[in-house]
Amino acid sequence: MRASFVFSEVRIGLRRNLTMTFAVMITVAISLTLLGVGFLANSQVRVMKDYWYDKIEVSVFLCGSLSESPSCAGGPIKAGQRTAIQNDLQALPAVQNVYYESQSQAYQHFQEQFKGSAIAQNVTPDQLPESFRIKLKDPTQFSVIQSAFTGRPGVDTVQDQRTILDKFFKLLGVLRDGALLIGIVSVLTAMLLISNTLRLAAFSRRRETGVMKLVGASSFSIQLPFLLEGLFSAIVGWVISTGLLAGFKALVDIKVAPLLSFTRFFLWSDVWVASAGLLAVGLVVSALASIFTLRKYLKV
Repeated sequence: MRASFVFSEVRIGLRRNLTMTFAVMITVAISLTLLGVGFLANSQVRVMKDYWYDKIEVSVFLCGSLSESPSCAGGPIKAGQRTAIQNDLQALPAVQNVYYESQSQAYQHFQEQFKGSAIAQNVTPDQLPESFRIKLKDPTQFSVIQSAFTGRPGVDTVQDQRTILDKFFKLLGVLRDGALLIGIVSVLTAMLLISNTLRLAAFSRRRETGVMKLVGASSFSIQLPFLLEGLFSAIVGWVISTGLLAGFKALVDIKVAPLLSFTRFFLWSDVWVASAGLLAVGLVVSALASIFTLRKYLKV
């Protein structure tokens, strides 16, 4: 089959069903964009986990005047107890660094964190406990610190920041899964629209198809122009979706990132990886919709 004839048939088919073809392109673009947002949401969760888990600290709060733990029955921590706890922390193989925070330092950080709020005006330095902030070599080794220091005289509580972050990342995971689900449903909707468009195209060109059958054209020769029409619509939709995702990334970099400088966002490489995945999804969905539809309505 001559390539010029095939592309001529594709051009004619696209022109005959211009409105439906345009609708397919826009639907594919929107569907792939929604799926791409799901991909980028997954990348964002991964980037934030890598960034925040690397900064996780374990806090060992020492007994103060307001502590009510059984281990603080002897009153505020003594200097000898503080030194012994610090030495034992530094001796643990799982510990990378140990930072001591006094009551005055804790008060200063508290005032910076809640600056301008009513709670900051009602807190005094003696109400905030001393603590050791421990950076672990492996953030998952929190149990080593917990088992060694929980209940020890002079230690009020042992807190792992990861427990707070896990709840946050569970929420992000739900949002990510929701975005992916919406994207998948949208892609299936686009698949149905592609199938319906090809069915209408096959019906409108049934005379030409009948003539080709009579002159002995193979089923592949008859179906190829329709298949290429579907792939063309998918590729155009993919180009539009990639442009939208790139615009979304630029918006994040320009507007969002400067306001949330305490965290990290997905990279441009994540956008291009997502785009490649969307191209594969678009081509596969279009090809499957075309093949199943043409087998039914263009039986040769």
